[in-house]
Amino acid sequence: MTSIAPTELYFLLDAAGAIIAYQEKEQSWAGALAFSTEELARNFMRVSRLEAAEIVAIERQDRANLQALVTTLKQRPIRYLLLDLDYQTGVCQQVDFEGDGLGAVRVRQFVPAHSH
Repeated sequence: MTSIAPTELYFLLDAAGAIIAYQEKEQSWAGALAFSTEELARNFMRVSRLEAAEIVAIERQDRANLQALVTTLKQRPIRYLLLDLDYQTGVCQQVDFEGDGLGAVRVRQFVPAHSH
């Protein structure tokens, strides 16, 4: 098991203020998109042509707000973070939720996006 290193996590919000998540076909759970830098979040938006309304950050050391965030995400079918998802390669780190915090981290590989 590895741990995540960034001091801040950046999330993409939709127009309604909800955190944007990614759900694989035929899967019941989704992963909230999170990034270790604002630059990676903006790059994902540009490359994927995702129209997110805002990028927000939360400090990993802010335990109270991080716990509240995890609790809120779990009210939706979201059970992990997809950290630094590269839209072109499909590589990211999956950060599982453990209780109301962040737990195990593992490398994930999704089918990469195809150029049209």
